[in-house]
Amino acid sequence: MTIKIGNAPCSWGVEFADDPRNPPWERVLDECRDTGYAGIELGPVGYFPEDPARVGDALEARGLELIGGVLFRAFHDPAQWDDVLDGAKRTCRALAAHGARQFVLIDSISPRRAPTAGRPAEAEQMDADEWAAFRGRLETVARMGTEEYGLVTSIHPHAGGFMDFEDEVERLLGEIGPETLQICLDTGHALYAGFDPVAFMRRHMDRIPYVHFKDIDARVKAETVANRTDFYEACASGIFCVLGQGETDFTAVRDLLIEHGYDGWCTVEQDCDPQGDTSPIDDARANRDYLRTIGF
Repeated sequence: MTIKIGNAPCSWGVEFADDPRNPPWERVLDECRDTGYAGIELGPVGYFPEDPARVGDALEARGLELIGGVLFRAFHDPAQWDDVLDGAKRTCRALAAHGARQFVLIDSISPRRAPTAGRPAEAEQMDADEWAAFRGRLETVARMGTEEYGLVTSIHPHAGGFMDFEDEVERLLGEIGPETLQICLDTGHALYAGFDPVAFMRRHMDRIPYVHFKDIDARVKAETVANRTDFYEACASGIFCVLGQGETDFTAVRDLLIEHGYDGWCTVEQDCDPQGDTSPIDDARANRDYLRTIGF
């Protein structure tokens, strides 16, 4: 099996480049290497230096490969379009400079959707005009990544945003062709949204060039749904747990990837608070050790 295992700065609590709680980027690279990963994602643009030579030297010194980058911006909000485009261009330039291929689009958390994360029947929906504009913004950035920079551009369903639940993802895939947009499936976010990641992957393997590994605590998820807890409270309650301790069937994921000859990256994302109670390096090591036990 030629699947490569990477990690991402979000596993060290890095969600926004300007968060003063972020650990130094060099320390994240050191700990990613020390815990046994072969590569790392870019993280939010601006977290790593935007000088390609400086980052390239740092990656080479640690034997790490840059896998790709995530654009986590408010595609749902037309007032933030300039911010989305700025992040897209900077991310694409950074990835192209390092030969990284995976460009992942995430509609960031919306105040309109965070309160109903994990509860598709209660979630607010866009009207027809709003959906068309939203889809258009996603397609514009996807074409930028794919056609202008030669990247593999994928949509990443994410709790608390407007690209979250299974029917929304299926609708988007039906309206934007595979030559423009692929799928980066996150196993934990799929389960949070109430759909089976393995069944979804089986239907769409021809459009999945990249996978995010995340696990979800079934007890916390059940309490979250029953108590109508919002996304932020659920995260604080530990809904995303160390791999192998939750309900994600990683053995089934492995078997499916092998069956389809998957030879790309699978990246661990252990979301955490940069100053929370968890130890990112301990979680990173535990996640890597677990994946080795099942053949990754």
